[in-house]
Amino acid sequence: MKPIHLLAVAIINIVWSINVIALKIAVTAMPPLLAVTLRYSIVLIVCLPWLRWLPGQMGRVALTGVVAGALFMGLGALSYSMADNVSALAIAGQLGVPFSLILAVIFYRERIRWVRIMGIALAFGGVAMLAFDPHILDERVGLLLTVAATFCWAVGNLLFRRLPGIFTLTIHGWLAAVSVPILAAASWYFEPGSFAVLPTIPWHIWAWLAYSAIGASLIGHGGMTWLFQRYPVSTVAPLTLAAPLLSVIVAVLVFEIPVTLVMVAGGLVTLAGIAIITFRTARARDTKAAA
Repeated sequence: MKPIHLLAVAIINIVWSINVIALKIAVTAMPPLLAVTLRYSIVLIVCLPWLRWLPGQMGRVALTGVVAGALFMGLGALSYSMADNVSALAIAGQLGVPFSLILAVIFYRERIRWVRIMGIALAFGGVAMLAFDPHILDERVGLLLTVAATFCWAVGNLLFRRLPGIFTLTIHGWLAAVSVPILAAASWYFEPGSFAVLPTIPWHIWAWLAYSAIGASLIGHGGMTWLFQRYPVSTVAPLTLAAPLLSVIVAVLVFEIPVTLVMVAGGLVTLAGIAIITFRTARARDTKAAA
């Protein structure tokens, strides 16, 4: 891989890891559903120039927007608003990888052997260990909401596979266009008076929202799409494994989260499972593509 592309991977990992700070600060400063409504509003504004009607695909686009946009972001925001240990949430957030593989086996008849089955078991086992950490006992609801959000992300990945050849910013624009009214309505109904705080939101909160929208959503995911167009999956995918580790480190340092033996053990077991799935799945896809 060229040095400039390695630099791009490093930037993406850093951008994704800092996003845990942006999200936590945003949902602490305002109602969580309002926060993600504003985040997706920023995404929509940025992506407007690339928004195009997609004949014959708008039904799938709308469904993808509901699941991978509104549900994923809404549940994720609620989880971050209910839990202080965002390191544990960052670890649990990696379950989207095994969920995606399980869905691929069910719906696409993808064949997996014992190695990836072991990876799935390790990933879920590690997150289960976190639930027994004394520092997380009171935050299990947040942890479960994160798991639910990652499942929505995995279903979204399944739906994305049925939308090939669409420009990344067009997809993100439609995800935002579908999600904003749903999230805004949910905020209006479940968070009475939430929109009244809009004039009082300080500029630095808007900056964090913009960072999350443009950095994590557009630069991060758009950059990965750009790299996948130039290199095999087996080359690119393993390089993103630094993101969850960096997320945990950043969260511990910024929010002064206590590091316990259970959290370390659960995190290492989860990341080991994710690494196994990532490497083996990337290799399997490259082998299939080359056949």
